[in-house]
Amino acid sequence: MSLDAAAAGLADHLLEQEFVEVLAHHDADGIAAASILCHAMFRKGGRFRLRIRPGITTAGVPEESSVLLCDFGSTLQDLPGDVMVVDHHLPRFEGDHHVNPRLAGIDGDRNLSAAGTAYIVAQRMGDNRDLAGLALLGILGDGQDIEGPNRDIVNEGIANGFITPRRGLRLPGRGLAEQLALAVSPYLTGLSGEPDAARALVAGVTDEDDVDIEALLSRVVLTAAPKASHTALCGIWGTTYSLGREVIDEAGNLAAVVDACGKAGCGDIGASLCLRSTHALQEAWDVTVRHRRAIVAGIRGASRLDDRLALFTVDDGTVTGDVADALARDFPATGPVFVIGVSGDGYSVSARCPPDVDLDLDALMRRLAGACGGRGGGHHRRAGAHIGADQVDRFRQGLREAMPA
Repeated sequence: MSLDAAAAGLADHLLEQEFVEVLAHHDADGIAAASILCHAMFRKGGRFRLRIRPGITTAGVPEESSVLLCDFGSTLQDLPGDVMVVDHHLPRFEGDHHVNPRLAGIDGDRNLSAAGTAYIVAQRMGDNRDLAGLALLGILGDGQDIEGPNRDIVNEGIANGFITPRRGLRLPGRGLAEQLALAVSPYLTGLSGEPDAARALVAGVTDEDDVDIEALLSRVVLTAAPKASHTALCGIWGTTYSLGREVIDEAGNLAAVVDACGKAGCGDIGASLCLRSTHALQEAWDVTVRHRRAIVAGIRGASRLDDRLALFTVDDGTVTGDVADALARDFPATGPVFVIGVSGDGYSVSARCPPDVDLDLDALMRRLAGACGGRGGGHHRRAGAHIGADQVDRFRQGLREAMPA
């Protein structure tokens, strides 16, 4: 079935529901995907409840109402057949109401996110072109390319005046000093987590509020370059996007804030921003500052557990994914990076491939976690797992055996 046909079928089914329980993954892509569909349902008089979660299991799916899962669910083979799923992870669910670019031969890792998929469904529910900016959050949040369907969505948003591309610093924050001090994507050694150094650098390139951009970029690169990868340095400056309809205008800022709120356990605040409410905007920024500081602390405090594998441990299990992203992308790395941290009554594991490494991490995490009595999976080059507190040594040994010497 084509993606358009699947989207049209789900759109019709959603509009027939009296009430929908919407559950969404807690990152920017998941929250944006769910918010897009909630906007579309609300505009048609639909009733729903939106909840944000770090993950989903079949046992955690509500049984007495229509259920829509956003940015997770595809990997669960034993979901009830009537559950609705909008996702872009590797599909194993075979229900009738499953919209996933991979089922149509589209690269769900690079060319269409869950939010982009939700946007396509929303367009079959009415005129929801103004939600293109929210679809962009999924692209940015999941580090996807603006190619294929992603490019079509962004171009449509630009053509309709809802997205405006510009050139500038690609660092979230409410001013240059904050942008540099809270930089985690990319992480900038010497500036990230160093507010005094960030302020001093900005002061050195500012004359009566006029910033010398060339001098700023030169000094940032010179400061970070000794320990930064080529990818990190190239990520400092580039195309940014203004979103005329959203409560935070700059797309990178909105994506970072929504992502931080979700991962910090404040997904309701992140969703409220995507639903265009400003009532918790200041609180959302406060959460973002705390969360990004925690990521910086995680990167700095990451302790290597193995002399052969790039396997690290962090104290805070809520930042394993972001720390793994930084260690694989922003520092020189020759192989996959694995980061493990305490999460609830077990351990959270995040696995990432550097830009020039191609390894099926979804299959690896699924197999190793399963052998430890846990669960795992994700994307081809970005995946994760959750294992019991007593399974760390077993997981580590399985990882050593699976990875070539």
